[in-house]
Amino acid sequence: MTSKLILLGAGKIGDAILNLLSHSGDYAVTVADRDPLRLDTIRQAGFPNVRVVEADISDASTVTRLIDGHQATLSACPYFLTPVIAAAAKVACSHYFDLTEDVESTRIVKQIAEGASTAFVPQCGLAPGFISIVASDVASRFDSLRDLSMRVGALPIYPNNAFKYNLTWSTDGLINEYCNPCEAIVDGQLRETSALEEIEAFALDGIHYEAFNTSGGLGTLCETLAGKVENLNYKTVRYPGHRDIVKMLIRDLQLGLPARRAILKEIMETAIPMTKQDVVLVFVSVCGMRGGRLEQESYAKKIYSREVNGQLLSAIQITTAAGICSMVDLVLAGKLPQAGLVRQEQTRLADFLGNRFGQYYAA
Repeated sequence: MTSKLILLGAGKIGDAILNLLSHSGDYAVTVADRDPLRLDTIRQAGFPNVRVVEADISDASTVTRLIDGHQATLSACPYFLTPVIAAAAKVACSHYFDLTEDVESTRIVKQIAEGASTAFVPQCGLAPGFISIVASDVASRFDSLRDLSMRVGALPIYPNNAFKYNLTWSTDGLINEYCNPCEAIVDGQLRETSALEEIEAFALDGIHYEAFNTSGGLGTLCETLAGKVENLNYKTVRYPGHRDIVKMLIRDLQLGLPARRAILKEIMETAIPMTKQDVVLVFVSVCGMRGGRLEQESYAKKIYSREVNGQLLSAIQITTAAGICSMVDLVLAGKLPQAGLVRQEQTRLADFLGNRFGQYYAA
């Protein structure tokens, strides 16, 4: 039986989500966006079982009407629309999924999820998202935890500008990660740390990187592992030198101030080109006691861009879309809770990787 879903937001990641869901044969998808050019692109792509609607997604009553009658709601919109969409999904009794990395938006989703008759599954992308599932899986094999570190990067394969970076996903989300406070557990205590700080050298497969604090990547793990781990942190991976340039823009030129972030966005989107020749790097390391000994276990993975259903998708498109589509599958199949807040780390890694969409991570 075909399930009716609605996708709000037809941007770079929304396009990839439609690719996966529409070709599965199990979903009829309505996609809504206020940008007619984006919707025209969707029409021209010829996705099967997809209907497009032009609508103002910032209007609560409009969103509620759109969602009504759909079994699940997927938000691929900017983080500041998250509260409106989540509240509308609750009114319409629709399962809710989003990709937000924004900490404050997720707190609002948690509040909305209280007493809901359907599942609310925020942060379904790469980080937060898949990285939390991996971290929880590796940590579960220890008797007690000392250190848990998570490193994720979405990087161009061929960096050739001063930033050593190309835009591969939401610019608003990227700026949010670079500017907002970060969470960590340090010596057993929940701490708020500064973005762009605590830079470290990092290497994998002989390639040198840098890693530094960014906001939102831990998802709900700080709450889940409170009192169970001494040190927990998340850092974004970039090529060496990137952090210093970004820090100059955000701190020295004060483009990280809320009133000036639009200027930073314009600079980035004007100066930094997009690319689909990218790689997503996922690295988790856990240290703790196991069988009476102090041991360490790590998980490392690289995912590259590839053609999917005749369409070239970047690595960040594939990993983000596969994350949210897998969670939709797992909830509708009854493998996750059917009501209230569902945390990413409640998902078994084996279930995720065994899913038809999650297999893009396993390939």
